[in-house]
Amino acid sequence: MVGNFDDEAVLFPAVKKVRRAGYKIHDVFTPFPIHGLDHAMGLRDTSLHTAGFIYGITGTTTAVSFITWALTVDWQINFGGKPYFSLPAWIPITFELTVLFAAVGMVLTFCWLCQLAPFVKKDHFNPRSTDDLFVMAIECTDKTNEQEAAAFLASAGAKDVSVQYRETGWWLGRYDDERVRYTKKEVVL
Repeated sequence: MVGNFDDEAVLFPAVKKVRRAGYKIHDVFTPFPIHGLDHAMGLRDTSLHTAGFIYGITGTTTAVSFITWALTVDWQINFGGKPYFSLPAWIPITFELTVLFAAVGMVLTFCWLCQLAPFVKKDHFNPRSTDDLFVMAIECTDKTNEQEAAAFLASAGAKDVSVQYRETGWWLGRYDDERVRYTKKEVVL
């Protein structure tokens, strides 16, 4: 069930009403970020910072392990009387590998979690959601009464309500592909 809203002042209370009514919000698409919308939708905080820390520690461990092996075991060279294990001299390389692992790992994790890739096609419930329209998609099951859900969204302030059947998960494709991946049915109130 997809409801289109013209204004964020109408969308924000509608999200709260939909959650209180027990409907599951699939996602809300807005042309710009709305402060507090994630909290109103009941989304939990991201764990991306934890993944970044793990990737950073992996980079640090990789750098120290490789430099230790290379300079103390495999290729021992005496640089001006320094000991073979000279940790202060390795700090710049260790820092750079820590940042590299954390940055690349977080980007790849973000793309995986958000299902972003050049070969993955993402549906738009309404093309105007990137321009000037606010779109709320509600997940419906076989037990959901479409007429009641549509009337509820309309009473919450939706200007236009439609039922759209979409495939779930990732699927490969291109945006210029002419095959229709979903069906749309207008609901008469």
